[in-house]
Amino acid sequence: MTKSEIMFEKIEKTKKFIENLTSIRPEIGIVLGTGLGNFTSQIEIVHTIPYQMIPNFPVSTVQGHQGQLIFGKVKNKNVVALKGRFHYYEGYSMQQVTFPIRVIAAMGIKYLFLSNASGGTNPDFHVGDMMIVEDHINLTGQNPLVGPNDDRIGPRFPDMSEVYDKRLIALATEIAAKMDIHIRKGVYAAVTGPNYETPAEYRYIRKIGADAVGMSTVPEAIVARHMSLPCFAISVISDLGVEGKIERITHEGVIDAASLVEPHMTKLILGMLENL
Repeated sequence: MTKSEIMFEKIEKTKKFIENLTSIRPEIGIVLGTGLGNFTSQIEIVHTIPYQMIPNFPVSTVQGHQGQLIFGKVKNKNVVALKGRFHYYEGYSMQQVTFPIRVIAAMGIKYLFLSNASGGTNPDFHVGDMMIVEDHINLTGQNPLVGPNDDRIGPRFPDMSEVYDKRLIALATEIAAKMDIHIRKGVYAAVTGPNYETPAEYRYIRKIGADAVGMSTVPEAIVARHMSLPCFAISVISDLGVEGKIERITHEGVIDAASLVEPHMTKLILGMLENL
């Protein structure tokens, strides 16, 4: 059995395990990163499965990232929420980091929503802005698609001209305007972390065309595209990597900044779900 066949078998085994524990067949998957951590209060929860119980799942090790797979209903839609995501800097492979996305995609979700906190490199941005991700730059030096490919999961050479679904971006823009929610749009650069960027790195990231930089989301979005899954991503600007505005950053500070914006982000996502 090849590595790609083993991956397919793992996905199927994990999917069957989860489906035996819940009657919910989700239409929408949501990764509750920094900025959406309390979104579970909006879910009519039917089942909660700790990651530790799930075969082949990694376990979250980062403060603020609880490890639970949550099934329920939001706005009459069946949803599955990942309360806690995985990062390459935790020591997992890119295949492990993105494995949960593959599993919920195999369960039949039609849309994937991703959220994160990031450092703004665009001088027009402010701490507390929400940025809809229109495109990304992968600066991690890693890719979850490296290795043997199984055509049952996705194509060997997936097109990346529209990683972030234009229809979902248009819907978010329309909902934000109706709700008077201030949004930005831009390009998200992914780095491995876990350290934050140096001033020189911030300047470089801005010069190559990114508006924000963070340590997640892009591997998940790549896998979603590989599996032809429409994806929407939104980022809270929790600090600034702009010359003259750079301050010392702590993880606690990032969480605090994101928590202030969370009600607006929750409102926007709820509006989108209602209109899908």
